[in-house]
Amino acid sequence: MNEFDFIRKIREQTRLRGASPDLLRGIGDDAAVFKSAPGSNLVITTDLLIEDIDFRHHTTMPGLLGHKALAVSLSDIAAMGARPRWAMLSLGLQAAIWDSGFADRFYEGFFGLADRYSVKLIGGDVSRAPERTVIDSLVIGECSPDRAVLRSGAKPGDQIYVTGFLGDATAGLRLLERGARLHGSREVLDPTLDDETSEVHPIDRLLLRQLKPEPRVGWGILLGDSQLATAMIDLSDGLSSDLNHLCTESNVGALIDASLIPIDPLVRDVCGRRALDPLMLALHGGEDFELLFTVDPQAAAKLPKRVDGVALTRIGEITTVSSGVQICEGSRVWNLEPGGWEHFKG
Repeated sequence: MNEFDFIRKIREQTRLRGASPDLLRGIGDDAAVFKSAPGSNLVITTDLLIEDIDFRHHTTMPGLLGHKALAVSLSDIAAMGARPRWAMLSLGLQAAIWDSGFADRFYEGFFGLADRYSVKLIGGDVSRAPERTVIDSLVIGECSPDRAVLRSGAKPGDQIYVTGFLGDATAGLRLLERGARLHGSREVLDPTLDDETSEVHPIDRLLLRQLKPEPRVGWGILLGDSQLATAMIDLSDGLSSDLNHLCTESNVGALIDASLIPIDPLVRDVCGRRALDPLMLALHGGEDFELLFTVDPQAAAKLPKRVDGVALTRIGEITTVSSGVQICEGSRVWNLEPGGWEHFKG
């Protein structure tokens, strides 16, 4: 049983125990949706980062890790079309890490990103962990009633879009695994600075896509407020896996055109010199934290080309469930099986 089978099992056990009248959407999306005050719904998500699974102390900096801890949860809120409001953060730290001053620098990165989106820290916990650092990030957002964008709204004929480039974060991870390290100045790597506009060494730029991801909060808010997206998910596990998740929830298929998938020219250059396949990184690499969403073709013309400087790319179309999830490259068509990250993959 993999983690997704386990989640489905827990979801069914939850369903059998009856529904909460205030719960609009529970297990199965990027975040849960609750009724709250009149005219507003709450959107709640949580994420774990575990040392040696999701990060390693010797390849990152405390401030970058604090940024990422919040970014991964902000991405979930964005994928629901909601606006982030509040956060809770819990840390489990080894004694030596605590004594190193890690926590202060970690929170510098956390607050740097939180301040950009007016997210307020309202609680959390700190404890000693015996062997590995554990980080638990919870974020609460808000959206108007019936404006949360679920994974289950895609229909055949809808156009499939993604924000930004795909494969950058995995390219950065492969570089880290092969010994690459950040070598920019602290001013360049400061978590409060915006990588999109700062002068950053090309290799550092890829490393930072892994170590300091930028959640697409602006795109999420626009797509939720405008109701342009019929379904949405954030790309945390990889395009192949997350597209399959969305299609499963919507009971549809999909056809992706490989030639349309946005791949950073820098990734193509780096991969070409290191015997890596850029398309495979884009399809199966995780942690890009871009948004994948579907739009009715009649509404597609209303989409802006960019939000917060981040571009949009149409990569395919939703099909009937009988067609399955497929990808084409020229005249060749094959099934796009989930090949992204799984925590318990044997």
